[in-house]
Amino acid sequence: MTTDHTQQTPPVRLRCDGAVDEKTLAYARAKVDAVLGRPGLPVVTGEVHIARAAAHHAGHPWSATADLRVGGRQVVAVAEEATGTEVVDRLQGRLRRQTDKAAQAWTDGHRTAAPPWRGGSGQSGPAAGSGSAAEDSRTA
Repeated sequence: MTTDHTQQTPPVRLRCDGAVDEKTLAYARAKVDAVLGRPGLPVVTGEVHIARAAAHHAGHPWSATADLRVGGRQVVAVAEEATGTEVVDRLQGRLRRQTDKAAQAWTDGHRTAAPPWRGGSGQSGPAAGSGSAAEDSRTA
C-alpha cells in the first residue's frame, strides 16, 4: 500500500515581515482559519500579511493586511494595533464582516436579469393574456 505524504498548501497564505514571533503567527493562523473555514463560504484564496515595524516609538507598530478572493469577489481588510494579538483580533473582525458580505452576495447572485432579447423573462408588468380589466376594455 502506498501513501501520499505531500501536504496540500493552504489556499490562504500567511506571510510576515519584521520581528513576528511564532506564537503570534500561530494565533493569526488559528483566527484566520476560524473565519475562512466556516461552512457556506465559497472557495477562498489569497494572502494575509502581518508586519511589525522596527521603530519602537511607533504608536501602532503592528499591521495586518488581508487580500482575498471569496468566490468571485475581492475582500481587503487592513488593521493596525499596538500588539500582535490585538492586530490579529481586529483583522479577524474585519475579515468576518467582509467575508459575510461577499458570501451573501455570492449566494444571492446579485446579477441583473437578462433582457428579453437575450433569453430573460423581461416581464415587468402583468403577463399578456391574463384577462386584466385594461385588456377587456380595449376589446369591447
